[in-house]
Amino acid sequence: MKLRKIIFWVHLPIGVAAGIVILIMCVTGVLLAYEKQIISWADTRHYRSAPPATNTQRLPIETLIAKARDAREGTPTAVTIKSDPLAPAEIAFGRETTLFANPYTGSIYGQGSPKVRAFFRGVTDWHRWLGANGENRNVARAITGASNLGFLFLVMSGFYLWWPRNWNLKALRNVTWFRRGLPARARDFNWHNVIGFWSAVPLFIVVLSAVVISYTWAGNLVYRIVGETTPAPRANQPAPASANNEKPKVDLSNNLQPGWTRAEQQVSDWRSITLQLPTSATAPLTFNIDRGTGGQPQKRAQLVLDRPTGDVVRWEPFSSQTRGRQLRSILRFAHTGEVAGIVGQTIAALVSIGGAFLVITGLALAMRRLVAWLSRRARSAKPAVIHVSTPVPDSAGD
Repeated sequence: MKLRKIIFWVHLPIGVAAGIVILIMCVTGVLLAYEKQIISWADTRHYRSAPPATNTQRLPIETLIAKARDAREGTPTAVTIKSDPLAPAEIAFGRETTLFANPYTGSIYGQGSPKVRAFFRGVTDWHRWLGANGENRNVARAITGASNLGFLFLVMSGFYLWWPRNWNLKALRNVTWFRRGLPARARDFNWHNVIGFWSAVPLFIVVLSAVVISYTWAGNLVYRIVGETTPAPRANQPAPASANNEKPKVDLSNNLQPGWTRAEQQVSDWRSITLQLPTSATAPLTFNIDRGTGGQPQKRAQLVLDRPTGDVVRWEPFSSQTRGRQLRSILRFAHTGEVAGIVGQTIAALVSIGGAFLVITGLALAMRRLVAWLSRRARSAKPAVIHVSTPVPDSAGD
């Protein structure tokens, strides 16, 4: 059996077996393409905070935290300020709640758009765990992980199967451009080849990064490829304090603004700075400084300051990381296209749409192949009809 035929007969059953799960991941991937931008717009469209007067400065961080604590019971865990002078300040209470405040007056606006956030949480649940909850997520995670592996094989083998056997202009046009007026089977075949060709490279990156996210061994392989030792697993961190937790004894009123000023001076073109609020009066201050859109690790850095003295404990821009860690971070956000900004997100969305069409046309072709095979089998199993001729009497002998 020729190699091409072997690959095809592996390609076909994997596509049929994983098709529905891949379709779900593609469709939800499209819905999640601009998640951050949509949530940001929904949260802040009514919260624009123009400075009340020229050269008005933002309130000290300590004041914003105090205002947030007065408005909501609980302990703030992080504060985010954006360089956009109209953007509201964001004070997080754990992972579930974020208050938005006027950074110039301290007025608390509200919690943004819970319905939009709930919608994207639901879509994310389907994208990662097929909508499963609790212990069922472990089974669903195994299914989506295996489907990602299968999808990666389909992308690679599909490109091989797409490769024209005879290179000429007509053959190339048939597999690289849509043709009109074709019957259903030929149309599906044409669409399957054309979409697969144009989306092959970005789809390979999106699916490869999904495999890296799905499996620890795949993530560790990234480090080994560049000759680095696999990093030790991170210790479990305590959950952030929330409104339902007892308030820890944390001094939130001293020595925050000087550290914030130092963080602003560290990177002149910062777009957002997030301070993870310390859990003790002597704990260091950790600032995440972002020059990009939030999903570009190459534009992010972390600054850790000694709280009492303001000295730099650690400065970690992207360039200071090892090659393995850089590649792992890039692959994480290559999955959503965010690593390349809005252009990358758009490409990821388009190839996710393409992936959905690949599943639909592939399943349609497989179904037609199955129906044709069953029809041939039925015809071959049908007994042959033998016609026996009856002799005609010889009228001359009557």
